[in-house]
Amino acid sequence: MNRLLVLRVHTDQRLGLGHVARALVIGEAWQALGGQACLAVSGDERARRAGQGLHPLREEQLPFESVDLGTELHAPLPASLKERAAVVLVDHWDNDPAEIEALRPLKVALMEDDSDAHEAADLLFQPFLEGVHFPEHPVKTLNGRKVRPFETRHGACRVLRGLRFVVVDQAALELRPRRDLVQPLTVRKLLVTFGGTDGPGLAQRAFQVLRDLSASGRWPGQCTILDPNGTLSPFPGCRILDRLPHITRRIPEFDALWCAAGLTFVEALCMGIPALAWGQNERQHRMIADVALHNGCYDLGVGPEADLRTATEAVAQWLGPEGQDNRQEQSRDGMALVDGMGAQRVARELWELAGPV
Repeated sequence: MNRLLVLRVHTDQRLGLGHVARALVIGEAWQALGGQACLAVSGDERARRAGQGLHPLREEQLPFESVDLGTELHAPLPASLKERAAVVLVDHWDNDPAEIEALRPLKVALMEDDSDAHEAADLLFQPFLEGVHFPEHPVKTLNGRKVRPFETRHGACRVLRGLRFVVVDQAALELRPRRDLVQPLTVRKLLVTFGGTDGPGLAQRAFQVLRDLSASGRWPGQCTILDPNGTLSPFPGCRILDRLPHITRRIPEFDALWCAAGLTFVEALCMGIPALAWGQNERQHRMIADVALHNGCYDLGVGPEADLRTATEAVAQWLGPEGQDNRQEQSRDGMALVDGMGAQRVARELWELAGPV
């Protein structure tokens, strides 16, 4: 019997659809190993759609089965699904030890956690919160296992750290250039997106910055701003959309990206598209700041708290000729951080965690 991976996710105005999109990529990587996957989703009306087997971002069916768990964040799995499963990957940020305990006797893995809850799990993938880059060597042998620097333990939980475990859509790997991209003197086409919900309203703030730069003649380029809340009206050189279907494949059409720390952010890094990044909150900003420390992006701080005059000056320089060298280096170093193989690594680790077939 094929082993079943349950992908436990949640979607709401705060979390958006990034966790769902990531789960779908991991599920397909798991299927490529010969297993079966099930999306167990809770949350708002978009969870109803996914629970009916419909892709939340596209007009197509999901690539594997799904279960609608209702609106509660920590809703339990149906007993019939637990009986069939081999391992569960929980990916919704707000981890709860009681929820993890309720999933036993299954093997339990978590995707990202900044609390102590993961110590009740078997495995934690931590792409950002404990560092984004770790060397391959030196290798130590502990209890008969080879352990590389990106691996550690918190209590009984094995922790795998760094962007080698960050998940991107398969399309990002397919579109990844084979050599460094040459950055233009001035960014001509800019994509601005802060997720499918943009709860903090960062699109509105970015709009103000770009409108001022355009009106003053300091940036002559064109921008496409994704405004899921439908509150913006375009200015000359600006296009406003509620969404951009198949966004991963559309990213290379642009010279640069202005975004938050979501799936689109790491997909841009993978494809060598330089990124300006605003954190939607302090936790996201910690993630962005660590990537910027390794020169993978331009860190603009915490978006809801940013001083727009300061942001306008920083954006003007980065988009213009003064920023060309920075963008060139960030394109190169971002690609070095995100190689596009994270989903396959996560799937293999989960397969090992599930134990013998």
